Order: sequence, then C-alpha cells, then structure tokens
Amino acid sequence: MYDQASGLRRMTQLTSTKVITVTGGKGGVGKTNVTLNMAISMARQGKRVMVLDADLGLANVDVMLGLRAGRNLSHVLAGLCELKDIIIEGPYGVKIIPSASGTQNMAELTPAQHAGLIRAFGNLQDELDFFIVDTAAGISDMVLSFARAAQDIVIVVCDEPTSITDAYALMKILSREYDIQRFKIVANMVRSYREGRDLFIKLTRVTERFLDANLELAACIPLDDNVRQAVKRQKLVVEAFPHTPAALALNSLASKAMTWPIPHHPGGHLEFFVERLLVHKPRAMEAQICE
Repeated sequence: MYDQASGLRRMTQLTSTKVITVTGGKGGVGKTNVTLNMAISMARQGKRVMVLDADLGLANVDVMLGLRAGRNLSHVLAGLCELKDIIIEGPYGVKIIPSASGTQNMAELTPAQHAGLIRAFGNLQDELDFFIVDTAAGISDMVLSFARAAQDIVIVVCDEPTSITDAYALMKILSREYDIQRFKIVANMVRSYREGRDLFIKLTRVTERFLDANLELAACIPLDDNVRQAVKRQKLVVEAFPHTPAALALNSLASKAMTWPIPHHPGGHLEFFVERLLVHKPRAMEAQICE
C-alpha cells in the first residue's frame, strides 16, 4: 500500500514542460532580453523556469544577469562534466544553462558533438514548467534544431528591413522544409503599439502570399531607455524598473505565454524535447546517434 501511494504521488507530481524557443534570424533584435525578462517574470509568478543559452559561440545570458559560470556547455561536450553540473541559479530561482563565449568550435559543432548535446539533455531530470531556449542569430542547423524542438517559436523582430527579411527567411525554411506553420511574433523596440502592429502586418502580408504560415502578434515591446539602463546594471528591466513601459509589456508577454497550451506527455520532464530534437536530423547526425 505504501508503494502504491508513493507511486501515485510521484505520478501527480510529474508535469509537462512547455518548451519555447526565442529566435529572430538577425542579431541585435533583443532576443536575449526578451528571453530573460520573460523567464524572470514567469518565475516571479511561481513557475519553475530554465533558460538554455543556445548562442553557442557568443553566449551572454550569464553576463547579462551578472552571474559567473565556472563551467559551461563546452565542458559538457568535452566530457569533463554532466549537464546538471553546469546549471547555475539566477534571480527568483531561474535555472541557467550557460554556453561558451568567443569559442568558434562551439558555433560549429560536428554531428557527433550535436548528438552528444542531445544525449546530455536526455539525462536532465529537472521538473520544470517552462524551458526557454535563447538561440543564436542566423539560420544555422543548430538554430533550426532548437526551433523545431519547441512547442512555440517566438520570433523577435524590429522595424528594420534586415530584421524583417531575416525573420521571413527563418520562417520560410521552417515552414517549407519542416512543415512548421505557427509563429509568435514579438515586435521589439517599437515607438508605439501602432508601429508594432504595422510591423506585424508587413510580415503577415509577405507570409500570407508566399508561405503556409500562421502568425500571431504576441507582444509589442516599446523602445525604452530603461532597458539599456538595466543592462548596464546587469539587471533585467522587469526587476530593476518594473513599472516602466517595456517592463509592463514584457510582463504581459510572460503572462500570455503562460496561457499557451502545455502539451500532455506521458513521461513528463524533458524527454519529448530530446525526441523533437531528433526529428528531421541530418543523416550524418543520425549515423552518429545510432552508433
């Protein structure tokens, strides 16, 4: 009877983890700021959140939070430690998986290293409500892999031609090559809600004409100097200046993201994240994983 009771308690404690990938195509659009402010806002509302810094060559999540990471993903890939050994804790209990900065080979993983990274996530046992991936800029295989593995893809875009073009290019590949149709759009650093809405309309006009894609305007984040001031303090605007326009918009985004449907997966934890990473993997990587 005791074993049955403990088993039932364990089953009720298992939760499905919501995986959100934040990307954008172009660098400098504010992906990391959106990721971290959203994560902190969720944690302040009692959610268990982990952030993966997936900008494997130019990582900066730990730096933005004023944290010191003794080890990072490069040590995991070198076999010096396990993934659980590098996790650090940020504000409000947010867990951070740091990556390496200024390391070119981390930005150019071999199929074997990519497979090793996926295996490392397979051993992660943390029970989480949200797992948020902050990707690198561009449309590399790694960016596409993390986008495909998520239940929701948040694309951060600014009102600049290159940002719009790169965001469209990313959606084009994910839509045509991997049959992904749903994208959440965050119009960042806009001067007004109307400007953000107009930016969203520009994107939808192109996607509706050339792609089988469904776009949703998730948030319009105003251009706010308090964001820059918070970064200089190695703080996030939602904690340093909680009542400013950008902070309020980011808190609203986090609250909205918490209502996005969470998948029901029998295993709980992050097993499904690993499974989805393996979908549509390159043949060379498949060979390495199957060895």
